[in-house]
Amino acid sequence: MTLEKATLPVPQFDQITLDQLKTNIQQSISNGQQFIQELQRVPDSIQEQLKVLEQIDTLENQMSESWGVLSHLNAVMNNTETREVYQSLLPSLSEYYTQLGQHTALYQTYQHVHDSSLFESFPAAQQSAIKLALRDFKLSGVALEGADKERYAQISARLSQLSSDFSNHVLDATQAYFKPLTEQQLKGLPESSIELLKQYGQQRDLEQAVATLDIPSYLAIMTYADDRELREELYKAYTTRASDQSQQTEFDNTPVMEEILSLRQEMAKLLGFDNYAEYSLASKMAPSVQAVDQFLVELAEHARQPALKEIEDLKTIAAENGVTEIQPWDSTYYSEKLKVQQFNLSQEALKPYFPTPKVIQGLFSIVNRLYGIQVIEREAPLWHKDAHYYELEDQGIVIGGFYFDLYARSGKRGGAWMSGFRSRMQTNDGLQKPICYMVGNFTPPVGDQPALLTHDEVVTLFHEFGHGLHHMLTEVDNISVAGTHGVAWDAVELPSQFMEFWTWDNESLALISEHIETKESLPADLLKALLDARFFQSGMQTLRQIEFALFDLSIHKAAPALNAKQVQATLNDIRQKFSVLPTVPYNRFQNSFSHIFAGGYAAGYYSYKWAEVLASDAFDRFESEGIFNIETGKEFRQAILAVGGKDAALDAFVRFRGREPKIDALLRHQGWTNPTKSA
Repeated sequence: MTLEKATLPVPQFDQITLDQLKTNIQQSISNGQQFIQELQRVPDSIQEQLKVLEQIDTLENQMSESWGVLSHLNAVMNNTETREVYQSLLPSLSEYYTQLGQHTALYQTYQHVHDSSLFESFPAAQQSAIKLALRDFKLSGVALEGADKERYAQISARLSQLSSDFSNHVLDATQAYFKPLTEQQLKGLPESSIELLKQYGQQRDLEQAVATLDIPSYLAIMTYADDRELREELYKAYTTRASDQSQQTEFDNTPVMEEILSLRQEMAKLLGFDNYAEYSLASKMAPSVQAVDQFLVELAEHARQPALKEIEDLKTIAAENGVTEIQPWDSTYYSEKLKVQQFNLSQEALKPYFPTPKVIQGLFSIVNRLYGIQVIEREAPLWHKDAHYYELEDQGIVIGGFYFDLYARSGKRGGAWMSGFRSRMQTNDGLQKPICYMVGNFTPPVGDQPALLTHDEVVTLFHEFGHGLHHMLTEVDNISVAGTHGVAWDAVELPSQFMEFWTWDNESLALISEHIETKESLPADLLKALLDARFFQSGMQTLRQIEFALFDLSIHKAAPALNAKQVQATLNDIRQKFSVLPTVPYNRFQNSFSHIFAGGYAAGYYSYKWAEVLASDAFDRFESEGIFNIETGKEFRQAILAVGGKDAALDAFVRFRGREPKIDALLRHQGWTNPTKSA
């Protein structure tokens, strides 16, 4: 099939060199520094002041584009050269953003514009951008002086380096491990998983199957391998990654983690906060640390009884198989057996019905029915053969573009994410349209067949596409509040978690499923089994997320900062109170908790559960009015997806829902209440 060429200006990945990227980023930093150095005082007229604000947006746009390409390549095609360039630029980039955030004349210029008589006549997006900028100046230490200001700059630079080190250690530790497997050790694994592990072996010039710590390999063994010792060995390797308990202690994140916590606490104190959690929540939707704590504990109470019943069921089936004391490396294995027993459902039976091309085609069909937009694949230069480029059209007009890079491979950071390459913005050359990357670590294709996804992977794909729609369907032209920019972090998961609901609906599943060979859609018995199993272990899964969120909040509200021993004690204490699954002393989950130590979720991991309340409540309206109701879809698009950070998250939600959020729908969607419609 010949594709038409991309209509939007896209990165020329076939021509980009690291030297060129480095030069572009250095030039952007230099241009920005020169501009703010020349700004010695607030310009006299409001027109000149507004020009300063415009110039800052232009500089940010140039920077985010060059840096966006480099950080993307560093995440998906990580190698020594890319990493060296990335690391070499971090100090000067951090220094520049600190200078920007602490520039008194620039801050005063924003303040003058805010206080001017014209401010109320500005478009809402511009007003919000200015208000958010003023908040961020204060959170960047603009009011600091002398030694405190200098110390803040040192902390910022060091934290950006430590965050990168943490991420690199997790990636290196993950990739350092592999284990050749015997035929005996493969017992219990389905043929598709065995073929995948053999493919991993071939990539290492071995004639046998190989276990790695990449998620598709790790999950296959933890779910299906009958060999309990093998599961334990893999579990230990996975949960001790980047720690002192691992065989590769050169990647130990313990000192990195301690220094990050110490510096975050020091930074919060400099800015007048009691702890880092308070600092983090100053830019979020949740009103206080105490409110988040209370929300999580109350949600745990709802989940506790279902979870206790679930763990008993798990212990029963394990005992039937001769395992009297269930261990962490048993839970996934016996959960799969329990799901087959209770619902006659296995992930493996589902996989042939979810070939990637069909799932993607169905996803595009669903968003077309919801929002009236078309998705068209276009030809564009790519960084890897697995990547694809698409454009979004609304009534024949291209409104944005995105890349998919969905499969796990060597040199790729774990997890799934959406990151913006270019944001919507009015420029001197006209309207710049948004483009983003959506990345996964799904099971790759084996042999000549398309990749077959588990239903969990389908859910993740829809989740990331929700983020992508948030980025691309924005109608805001101001870069600092377009798309996901300026959206409170604990509301930014609303569009992503909202999209997940379409993976649990009869009509949607008919669009995204088709047997790889027979081309039949999901048969009635499998469909029923999948939907019946929707709430399978929802109590245990919720408690697990709450454990992570409370751990994150606890270590960031502690003052003084905790050392590694205290961090472990905090985690142990939370597990004792909230977890129903056993753990082992060597587990060092925290050493690879990249969300909070190398991502943006520090004292914010609770956001997933906080936003899930919003997403459930929003979907509740679709359930009442029809999940493909185009009018409801249009309202969601206008109220939530189009506004970016222009409107406060709560205001946007209330506009769509007609009231403040309620937890009722979330409890129902977890299967913990009578499944009648909530008001």
